[in-house]
Amino acid sequence: MEQTYSLRSKTRQFLIIFFPIFITQLSMAATSFFDTVMSGQISHYDLAGVAIGSNLWLPIFTGVGGVLGGITPILAQLHGAGRKQEMPFLVVQGLYLSLFFGFIVIGAGAALLAPILNTMNLEPAVHRIAYHFLAALALGVCPLFLAAVLRNFIDSLGYTRVTMLITLCAVPINIALNYLLIPGNYGFPRLGGVGAGYASALTYWCLVIISIGVIHFMEPFRGYRIFSRFSRISLTAWRELLTVGLPIGLSIFFEVSVFGAVALLMAEYGTAVIAAHQAAINFAGLVYMVPLSIGITLTIVVGFEVGARRYSDAKAYSYLGIQLAVVIAGLVAVGLYTFNNGIASLYTEEPHVHELIRNFLVYAIFFQLSDAIAAPIQGALRGYKDVRITMITAVMSYWVIGMPVGYLLAKYTILQAYGYWVGFIAGLAVGAVVLLLRLFGLHTKHKNEGVLT
Repeated sequence: MEQTYSLRSKTRQFLIIFFPIFITQLSMAATSFFDTVMSGQISHYDLAGVAIGSNLWLPIFTGVGGVLGGITPILAQLHGAGRKQEMPFLVVQGLYLSLFFGFIVIGAGAALLAPILNTMNLEPAVHRIAYHFLAALALGVCPLFLAAVLRNFIDSLGYTRVTMLITLCAVPINIALNYLLIPGNYGFPRLGGVGAGYASALTYWCLVIISIGVIHFMEPFRGYRIFSRFSRISLTAWRELLTVGLPIGLSIFFEVSVFGAVALLMAEYGTAVIAAHQAAINFAGLVYMVPLSIGITLTIVVGFEVGARRYSDAKAYSYLGIQLAVVIAGLVAVGLYTFNNGIASLYTEEPHVHELIRNFLVYAIFFQLSDAIAAPIQGALRGYKDVRITMITAVMSYWVIGMPVGYLLAKYTILQAYGYWVGFIAGLAVGAVVLLLRLFGLHTKHKNEGVLT
């Protein structure tokens, strides 16, 4: 990255960083997408089992990923301030922290997974698939978290194209493994939805191996000598990483966990509704990669400018990213409405489930419009290391507003299962407004201090 002096040059640098991040995030989401789609081709029981498993795993994965993502603004600010010699130590501590979280997640899963599934009153086939899907996925938890830290290091330097290429390598590996293990092609066992868990775990191992190779052998990453010295665990460094990362991780956890909770509540409406809800959430997750990528880009560029104390440039990037997200969200809304039927057909040809997916996708249009505003603002605030407000807003948006409103609408109106989506939309809209006001206040604060112009 480098300092820019005009809106045109800022736009160019922003897009150079954004597009690889978007491809990277899309590639990562593609793993879940292909798991869901290819499992659904076996049966709606496999689709529902993978749906339940994914909804239990996703809050953990994204929450821990958010905690580990706290290293990105820290490294970006060090990079902007020219303090590059401090970065390798923090990366190594981030790797230690990722392993710590990996062992915690595996241990907790071993102890709690069976009791959680037993409370859901699932059909036996769905219960079995969900359990063994997650058990298989556990084999890849530690390498996935290690790869996340290495990706954040590369991104913090502005080399997002490199992480894009690394992640793109993983996509065909995952598709090929799914093709072999889910339907049992070429003599491999027909594992159904459980095969998607093994495929993902093996893909995560490939991802971390490729990442290590790139950082160890390629410049400029090789010059940082990340793996030349593994210092002892530093609780001081962990505290610094967690001070920024924990609010990020918790905000993401609160956001994503509500979808897991709703997936559990959907069980009362039957397997077909679970499958359709998951399919719609799965596609909405793909769409979310756009505002999410814009938010990650803003964390990097805003962090870089804040580290160099160029606050006016940080403000310009913030509004550039938000405006871009809103424009793209409008185009996506048109696409979701126009291709509603075709999108539903990707997941199933069973008529009843197909129609339910179409209905859920209508609500996804309004859902992603709110996301398009909230995610970029969260990214900009994280660039300033202003992370607590995003956590508080996530709790308010989803658990104080979204879940109660959704539950009431689902239980006491004709909306039934769709009521939860209306609750999400309402909560997200309120959260987006609160975050925008916070960003305005932050810019005003720096302006009044005579720093931001």
